[in-house]
Amino acid sequence: MNLALAPETVARWQFGITTVYHFLFVPLTISLAALTAALETAWVRTGKAKYLHATKFWGKLFLINIALGVVTGIVQEFQFGMNWSDYSRFVGDIFGAPLAFEALIAFFLESTFIGLWIFGWDKLPKKVHCACIWLVSLGTVLSSYFILAANAWMQHPIGYTLDKATGRPQLTDFWAVLTQQTVLVNAWHTLSASFLTGGAFVVGISCYHLWKTKRAQDRGEETGPARRARTVVMRTSLRLGLALAAVAGLATAVSGDSLGQVMFEQQPMKMAAAEALWDTQAPAPFSAFAVGNLDEGRNDLAVEVPGLLSFLAHHNFSDAVPGINDVARREAARFGGDPADYIPNIFMTFWGFRLMITFGMVSCGAGVAGLWLTRKKRWLATGLRTAEDEVPRLALTKHHELGPFLVKWFWHVGILTMGFPLISNSFGWIFTEMGRQPWVVNGLMKTADAVSPGVSTASAVTSLTVFTLLYAALAFVEVRLMVRYAKAGPGTDATSAQDGSPSRPEIADRPLTLTY
Repeated sequence: MNLALAPETVARWQFGITTVYHFLFVPLTISLAALTAALETAWVRTGKAKYLHATKFWGKLFLINIALGVVTGIVQEFQFGMNWSDYSRFVGDIFGAPLAFEALIAFFLESTFIGLWIFGWDKLPKKVHCACIWLVSLGTVLSSYFILAANAWMQHPIGYTLDKATGRPQLTDFWAVLTQQTVLVNAWHTLSASFLTGGAFVVGISCYHLWKTKRAQDRGEETGPARRARTVVMRTSLRLGLALAAVAGLATAVSGDSLGQVMFEQQPMKMAAAEALWDTQAPAPFSAFAVGNLDEGRNDLAVEVPGLLSFLAHHNFSDAVPGINDVARREAARFGGDPADYIPNIFMTFWGFRLMITFGMVSCGAGVAGLWLTRKKRWLATGLRTAEDEVPRLALTKHHELGPFLVKWFWHVGILTMGFPLISNSFGWIFTEMGRQPWVVNGLMKTADAVSPGVSTASAVTSLTVFTLLYAALAFVEVRLMVRYAKAGPGTDATSAQDGSPSRPEIADRPLTLTY
């Protein structure tokens, strides 16, 4: 592996940093849009004030998140022209279609109806206003799908022919690009992971507010109407977040299994690298832990589960799974060069794959455990008392010794869980993109051939430094805004459950804070 500071290396670092940073916002945007829409639908149908307060609270955090997501996403498009012009020329005839659909359809829905939703609270009928946020949510899903279709084509090119004069791919079947198996399972996996991220985000912030309320009650502080109302909102949000994390976590695991089978078929090197399987084996073991010898192409130490990798690849415990060395020799014979050139970074793919799974499943497990611990007539729920007594206050009985410890443990784990899916998503994309190296378009174009020929190392380092510093500043702004409005909690001023407008005329004349 060439570690020299070449323009290609710096360009890859730059795109990797901006992509991982941008994807911190994407899952939250998708999930918070749908969650806000669901909460507003519940308010429209029931008229309960707790759903209105929850809608405005989570909607406010959604608006902060989508603003930063749009800004960071635009930078990636500029990089195609700045650092990857040869790549852009090569794939332009293919990428133009899905990215145009993303801009004309998905981004139109998001940008148009989010404005109507923000400024239409007291101007649009409730059902029309609710429909606006559902259209925004649809736009976020469609946007992710079209972009994933473009990325899936890089993983598995389909629906094209190579132009004899230029050697570039020409689009022949746009429907095949949009509906190939790779994009279908990838979209399913990405969307389920997005809702797991949103569920954990809601759980973490809800746990923080409920933990504060519990501490205040333990100190004997008086619980006023505003705090009781916030507790009702946060308790409802907690249960919703826990359910979302549990269901989405299960869907992520199932979709991940389907995606893994597709990758074993389409990109055997990526999956062999993910398992540090150096030689073809039948049956193939799954390595829970391995220490590899990259120079000799083998593992010096491995903790293996016999036959499990064969099951993950083929849903049986006996079929052969191709190893790294065999796939590398096959690709070298087909495309030329040394077999070592076709082996990705084994350390990053192996551990990236495992960290993706670990952090994702911890969040799912926390959702399942939280649902069980906070169900009705359980001792954990007795720590929070509100006027709306949805959960009976019972004696701790046989749990009296263990109860306080578990209550404290639950709140802390709930808050920590908020960041786990974000880490999982980042490692998932690192594994996905690094695992297909040296290809930028699998089987058609290598990464080394995709960079802009006129960009020097100095120029690439300068733009990398500028973008990294800019993104650090944006991260500071994002975190401060999120923390500020998340800690403030939901507003519980007197409102009309019928139309959502202020019940006191003077409130309408106050300056807007994020439109609320």
